[in-house]
Amino acid sequence: MRAGIRSHRDITSFDIETDVCVIGLGAAGAAAAIDARAAGADVVVLERASGGGGTSALSGGVLYLGGGTSLQTACGFEDSPEDMYQYLMASVGEVPDEPKIRRYCDGSVEHFEWVKAQGVPYKETYYPGISGEPPTDDGLVYSGAETTSPFCDIARPAPRGHVGAKTHQTGPLLMQHLCASTERSGARVLGDRRVTELVLDDDGVVVGVVAEHFGEPLAIRARGGVVIATGGFVLNDEMLQQYVPRALRCKLRVAGDGDDGSGIRLGVAAGAATLHMEKASISLPVTQPWGLKRGVMVNGRGQRFINEDTYYGRLGERALFHEDGRAFLIVDDDIFEEPAYCKEIAAVGESFEELERELSLPPGSLDATMAVYNRHAADGTDPAFGKRSEYLQPLLKAPFGAIDCTTENCLYAAFTLGGMVTDVEARVLGPQGDVIPGLYAAGRSSAGVCAGDYSSGLSLGDATFFGRIAGRNAAAGNA
Repeated sequence: MRAGIRSHRDITSFDIETDVCVIGLGAAGAAAAIDARAAGADVVVLERASGGGGTSALSGGVLYLGGGTSLQTACGFEDSPEDMYQYLMASVGEVPDEPKIRRYCDGSVEHFEWVKAQGVPYKETYYPGISGEPPTDDGLVYSGAETTSPFCDIARPAPRGHVGAKTHQTGPLLMQHLCASTERSGARVLGDRRVTELVLDDDGVVVGVVAEHFGEPLAIRARGGVVIATGGFVLNDEMLQQYVPRALRCKLRVAGDGDDGSGIRLGVAAGAATLHMEKASISLPVTQPWGLKRGVMVNGRGQRFINEDTYYGRLGERALFHEDGRAFLIVDDDIFEEPAYCKEIAAVGESFEELERELSLPPGSLDATMAVYNRHAADGTDPAFGKRSEYLQPLLKAPFGAIDCTTENCLYAAFTLGGMVTDVEARVLGPQGDVIPGLYAAGRSSAGVCAGDYSSGLSLGDATFFGRIAGRNAAAGNA
């Protein structure tokens, strides 16, 4: 059989027999294991590292949830599944998965209660002024572009970033509780096991896996199914070069050691289709602190290309994929403050014309851009991109500066969004939409809710949500 696949006929006896085998113990794998055990299944979790956590433990720990969660209500915000659905349908890429997004939004309130039931603590307070995990232990933040054009006109805005009660990065807190809950559930967690093959029967049903443990093979029979939850492929330069080469230029790859695409390749070997492999989340946090949203972002032609008050993930994706990573944030002496992450100043001048020359922009381009922007900003409007009035201020006071937002000199943080095609039951599908029996996937191994234009918390949100579904269906043998 082809690489990554083993026939059951080649295995004389399995070393371990179980109902459900979960590959990977990050957020998706933990959720799958917990709910498979809750459904009464015997569960074995194989983790290539010595312990669980994965990329989820290195993340900010934000879960994008809404629809009127208990945390949103406690903080005084109204939300509905329909508002959440309308926002996501408009914001997660050009080809959103409508059935998957609908199920995610309709189940979001219940899912947050499940997360809390695993022991993750949340402080019932809202933190303004940041996109992503706050520097405090507050529990609720805006983590996308809900309040900005065009989305504020499509759906009623509400903060949906749910953050565990810990200052700054909360991924470790989240995974501490999910891993502990996995252990309490009775799932058997086997570390230092790298899965190298899926085992198929004569009918193409996935019936187990072969793993390596310090060079020794371990064959595991899975009566109900196998759940792949091994993360994305941002650490695999070959795959990046093939699918999303611009991500190779990003200074930071948001990933644990296991995000090398191995799970995706296993699924493909078994016949899985892939989707959105060319998509990645690209964060460009140049507008942290938020006062810098009053600046003007221009490309290598001296033209604006986005509303600067939007979520920094949209800034990064537009700058990298549409402007080839050539961007500058123009500021004047009144609004300048040191950025938290992108600290290089590309040019300083007493006029926009001087900045233009320093940046090697087309003659007259920046001067014309700023003349139009300043004229409308003086009236509190932005007819080109709809930036909110609170961030509209004419840039008039010299010296003027250009904060370097190029990939060479600014922090671009990347992780991949593409993976195996799955349906709303987390079943892996082939190229014709056919179900691959016995195989499930969740998290960044799958093409999830987000198909581009990321909002913080969607990875952990949909990983845990569809991880639970994968675990329950594998437990039931629902192929």
